[in-house]
Amino acid sequence: MKILIIRHGDPDYEADSLTAQGFKEAELLAERISNMEIKSFYVSPLGRARDTAAPTLSRMNRQAVECEWLREFAPRIHRPDKEGESIVWDWLPQDWTKTGEFYDKAAWREHACMQDGKVSDEYEWVVRSFDEVLSKHGYEREGNYYRVLHSNLDTIAFFCHFGLECVLLSHLLGVSPMVLWHGTCAAPSSVTTLITEERRRGIAYFRMSCFGDVSHLIQAGEQPSFSARFCERFENEDERHD
Repeated sequence: MKILIIRHGDPDYEADSLTAQGFKEAELLAERISNMEIKSFYVSPLGRARDTAAPTLSRMNRQAVECEWLREFAPRIHRPDKEGESIVWDWLPQDWTKTGEFYDKAAWREHACMQDGKVSDEYEWVVRSFDEVLSKHGYEREGNYYRVLHSNLDTIAFFCHFGLECVLLSHLLGVSPMVLWHGTCAAPSSVTTLITEERRRGIAYFRMSCFGDVSHLIQAGEQPSFSARFCERFENEDERHD
């Protein structure tokens, strides 16, 4: 089985929709995805994800299952460098990197700020819901791999968000999401692909064959949007610092 995790196009966060560039990205994405054989579509309830999925679904005359758990992963925590609450996945590198627990696939959730923000509860809800979908498609979680209930070559697609994507990848690959949140960037409208490997009958593991692919943009002469990245140089005043 193949999983496609698709990030929404360039966002207009205030409107919970897409910018003009984001709508263009969604159309270019649709040209790519609509040529694939997709068994099932799943989409976040947030507008920017639904607007990204819409051109693909329209071209294919299909519908997507809307899943609350595919919304952006957004528990609030008290970040050490600022007052008030902050999104869980946005830390300064000089703070999170000095905490060894954050590199551990299990211990990251035990940090006091994560406990205070009930981050583990939302993480468990997301990955449990994700595994329920995979089970319906023939792959049931057993420990750190998947028991094959029904071996298949189906492709299923999830339209969601970068922070949420990193949670799904952390679960599939056994990696702390803190490392993924801060060490990777899936550009708007990008496609991440994972494929099962069943080297012994009945036992499967997901291998990521491609992360954050934006070839549909490059082929059309479009540069990927900057969203999800921070300034390459501190002096770059036109790029976001926070």
